[in-house]
Amino acid sequence: MSQHLTDAPSSATAHSAGGAERRDWWREAVIYQVYPRSFADGNGDGMGDLPGVTARLPYLRDLGVDAVWLSPFYASPQADAGYDVADYRAVDPMFGSLTDADDLIRAAHALDLKVIVDLVPNHCSDQHEWFKQALREGVGSPLRERFHFRPGKGADGELPPNDWESIFGGPAWTRTVEPDGTPGEWYLHLFAPEQPDFNWDHPAVHDEFRSVLRFWLDLGTDGFRIDVAHGLVKAAGLPDIGHGEQLTLLGTAAMPYFDQDGVHEIYRGWRTILDEYAGDRIAVAEAWTPTIERAALYLRPDELHQAFNFEYLSTPWDAAALHQVIDKSLNAMGAVGAPATWVLSNHDVTRHATRFGNPPGGTQLRDPGDRELGLRRARAAVMLMLALPGSAYLYQGEELGLPDVTDLPDEVRQDPSFFRAAGQDGFRDGCRVPIPWSGTEAPYGFGPVAGGPSWLPQPESWAELSVAAQTGDPGSTLELYRAALALRRELPALGAGTEVTWLDAPEGVLAFRREPAAGSGGDAFVCTVNLTGEPVTLPLPGRELLSSAAGVPSDAGSAPIDGIDVTIAADTAIWWAI
Repeated sequence: MSQHLTDAPSSATAHSAGGAERRDWWREAVIYQVYPRSFADGNGDGMGDLPGVTARLPYLRDLGVDAVWLSPFYASPQADAGYDVADYRAVDPMFGSLTDADDLIRAAHALDLKVIVDLVPNHCSDQHEWFKQALREGVGSPLRERFHFRPGKGADGELPPNDWESIFGGPAWTRTVEPDGTPGEWYLHLFAPEQPDFNWDHPAVHDEFRSVLRFWLDLGTDGFRIDVAHGLVKAAGLPDIGHGEQLTLLGTAAMPYFDQDGVHEIYRGWRTILDEYAGDRIAVAEAWTPTIERAALYLRPDELHQAFNFEYLSTPWDAAALHQVIDKSLNAMGAVGAPATWVLSNHDVTRHATRFGNPPGGTQLRDPGDRELGLRRARAAVMLMLALPGSAYLYQGEELGLPDVTDLPDEVRQDPSFFRAAGQDGFRDGCRVPIPWSGTEAPYGFGPVAGGPSWLPQPESWAELSVAAQTGDPGSTLELYRAALALRRELPALGAGTEVTWLDAPEGVLAFRREPAAGSGGDAFVCTVNLTGEPVTLPLPGRELLSSAAGVPSDAGSAPIDGIDVTIAADTAIWWAI
């Protein structure tokens, strides 16, 4: 089933089009997550695809991002939106072909954009050839050793081998039916039953993924986002946990199937492969760990390059809490020489423009909350995030201020956890609704024809949130993002770094200063964020560069002036040059 290109480019050829290489680009990159099925539909079938992404790459270049991370587009039955991979070397026909992937990578490099692809090494699809052969051959098949097959407990093996629960709800084990029709062994799946976990104690699994890495690196990809990077190694003996309600999506409790020390040897091996290739190739861990310090262990100099900062993502709109998590993040990552990362939304959580309009209460919500409040805070939050040292991640559509679609009818939902857990933590479809590009009629430019299909319905109100509707409007969220990203590239004090200097500020206000790197010249920089619900007055920090409230700088001087104060509106961030 694997696809092949007769003219697959070498890594050197694939990177030559992107201009001069910028070493350590990942230490300050702004990386934009594309969820392919919801980004742009090139052929009008209602499903986003790779040609659609390629056609929209100039938009991302002009937005000001450095890299594109593509969620899975591999051959898959789509039991979990592509995170159930049947063939790691093939593109699913719903998204295009391997030639389309090659075209996308080449086009991105021509625009000086890096390309990061998702890699799913914890589990595959139950339609993967290994797993299908393991079922066909029955008990004793050598292929079963590449997964976690176990006999059941009880008199007739009718009970699961242990008490582990699936992240999507229900037991983490499914019983097989043997070739002769009798009930058989059980297999482990920490997610959906259609996603059997690999056994990373088996050398064939290691060999296979080393080969997969090289396949995509040879095609020219700049790196990998590693799905469930903390889950590959399970505790010896697969011990019982002893209680229910063990873990939810993005949960960080210590578990015998997550964050085991054995994963680090795997990533040391992968790092040697990445370092063989020109162009500063990287790997990014999706690692749910009990502490930020545990996440930092994945980023030691001989392991991975970045890890998602889920603690920052889940921090409420509170000055003290954000101050604490920023310090913890910078300290933990600095200890291993890795950049901190910052993220507000992704394909697994309610969009932050909706979360911030609700009382604190988790990362998957069904209440639309206060739309005006949520958007005001979301605009301030991205300015805070982009002012911090390190790398930042944007999720498609957040630059438009899109809210989560919280009122999707149950009959259109496709999140497997919605159906397995009576709707608990199963509302990810709301952040996956196709984004609006233009026009007044659905699918708002997502597809090539007005009135054409969309795999999830879009709200009518999204016409006024489209790219076309916001372009050129200085007060729009899109133009705020464009301005902030342009300043982030322009100002020597922003981007890479390891620390901030906190300034005195009233309760509920964050204020910090950043200095340009030695020898780079340029102004110092101050970011102030009022997280209270009321205006606050501060001494004038300097020359205003950008405000989340208005997006238009004032005519204040370039340096602090004693006795001159400035009022910052509620839930507002302002950047200043000193």
